[in-house]
Amino acid sequence: MAVIGTRARNVDAADAMRHVAGLTVLNDVTMRDYQWRSPQWFAGKTWERSTPVGPAVVTLDELGELDARELVVTVNDEERQRARLGDLVFGVTELVADISRIVTLEPGDMIATGTPGGVGDAMDPKGYLGDGDVVEVRIDGLGSIRNRIKVRP
Repeated sequence: MAVIGTRARNVDAADAMRHVAGLTVLNDVTMRDYQWRSPQWFAGKTWERSTPVGPAVVTLDELGELDARELVVTVNDEERQRARLGDLVFGVTELVADISRIVTLEPGDMIATGTPGGVGDAMDPKGYLGDGDVVEVRIDGLGSIRNRIKVRP
């Protein structure tokens, strides 16, 4: 959900936010059947057209305090996840600093910050998405996105 505004390479956490243009809403969809094919999750996280983003990039000066912003995810209008951004394991500053040591971040690059507890794979019974399900992700001050799941054979 963080969108890079200026090139960042080997950035310290104290300077990381200088490189962030703003935040947006991102639905971190995972293809679980491919994710579990190996210990590397890459195959489950990188399908084309499977990561909805939007509706806009909101600049940091418009947002104020990030940690208090609340993220809510619903499936068919049933709440599945809720957390404040400050409760995520890694904050935006730490992610920008860490990733910029591995690769050069360029303007327009997006960093998904992760997801709070409540994913379908951790439910008992499992709560996987199915054809026709509607997922909404919203973050106060950033907006929301709603997407209908289309399962292809």
